[in-house]
Amino acid sequence: MELNDEILINAPRDKVYAALNDPEILKQCIPGCEELTKHSDTELEALVVLKIGPVKAKFGGNVTLDVAGAPDNFSLTGEGSGGAAGFAKGGADVSLEEKDGQTLLRYDAKAQIGGKLAQLGSRLVQSTAKKLAGKFFKTFADVVETEREDTIGA
Repeated sequence: MELNDEILINAPRDKVYAALNDPEILKQCIPGCEELTKHSDTELEALVVLKIGPVKAKFGGNVTLDVAGAPDNFSLTGEGSGGAAGFAKGGADVSLEEKDGQTLLRYDAKAQIGGKLAQLGSRLVQSTAKKLAGKFFKTFADVVETEREDTIGA
């Protein structure tokens, strides 16, 4: 499964990059996220509850960041398990391009799933993944833009 998209965020690139590395902001934005723990600058652990079609599961997983090209480009890889519901693993390449005080965020993600999730059919899983990614980035943009307004107003 592949997902890619872009979103224009009304904040400078450095602020967007900092927000992408802030576990409190990420926890607010990840749909179904119950816990998000930052173990180091490149390692995160998450607990997320998701419902995909008739399957609802609690996923525990780890994410590793490769920030060699940051803040312009970085990548992440991760894997999670939802017990009997199945597993997911994958990664994403993210680029941040500053444009007139705003940031164009582009991502290209690939994922594999197994277990009951894989039995649901690729169209359902793909559409749900696209909705979840869209919800994450919309919420993320709103949080970053609101923080910017709060900072400017202070």
